[in-house]
Amino acid sequence: MKSKNKLGYEEKVYLYRTMKKIRLFEKAVFRLISEGFIFGSTHFYTGQEAIAAGVIFCIDKNDYVVSNHRCHGHFIAKGADLNKMMSELMGRVTGYCGGKGGSMHLVAPEIKMMGANGIVGAGLPISAGIGLACKNFKKDRITVCFFGDGAINTGAFHESLNIASVWGLPVIFVCENNQYAISTDILQSTNLRDLSLRSKAYGINGFNVDGNDLIEVIYNTNNCIEVVKNKQKPALLVCNTYRQVGHSINDPKTYRTKKEED
Repeated sequence: MKSKNKLGYEEKVYLYRTMKKIRLFEKAVFRLISEGFIFGSTHFYTGQEAIAAGVIFCIDKNDYVVSNHRCHGHFIAKGADLNKMMSELMGRVTGYCGGKGGSMHLVAPEIKMMGANGIVGAGLPISAGIGLACKNFKKDRITVCFFGDGAINTGAFHESLNIASVWGLPVIFVCENNQYAISTDILQSTNLRDLSLRSKAYGINGFNVDGNDLIEVIYNTNNCIEVVKNKQKPALLVCNTYRQVGHSINDPKTYRTKKEED
């Protein structure tokens, strides 16, 4: 676990490069889609870079990560090979899944990336399963599960956090609240302004942070790690951010105004 208060020059440069790498990769993907080299649905991580960079910076290389359909940032922060990632998006056999997974179904077990998923909330029970395996086989490892605010109202969210709490599984559930589930504003789907309060229903710790503040993300991720290791309980980390682009490449964003985006 990295220090929660002190970041050296090299660590700061590493974190900046990680975020920059994510942004530039997304720009390249957008260009290749526009030029007809990448097919299928693609969801961009633009605007959320500090979350992936900060959370994954804090965990060990042997800790597991479960992603969602907006997965590029998580994979890059975990140290994925950019050439193999791009090859996968372009449907080539040299990609991580032999070109058969594409953008939404990247998997790289060799770096403990246990898969992205095109189904909303589907990674939640998978992460609980990995956490249970680690506990049963007495592996001192943490599983980080990334999901969006759209998944927080699914049955999979309730079932996964409930069973993880009951069984004391070493999982950090990270909600990337980018304010929109496709075109549905989070304020239209829940009356809670602080989504971390959901943790109280499961008797676990919840943390509500500014997902655009890299230092705050790192500090609170380390708090989650302490809970998992010392209390033998999962934790919920809600990182509030903003999806700067549309839901996917084909989203016209007619449901929000330019003034809001500015």
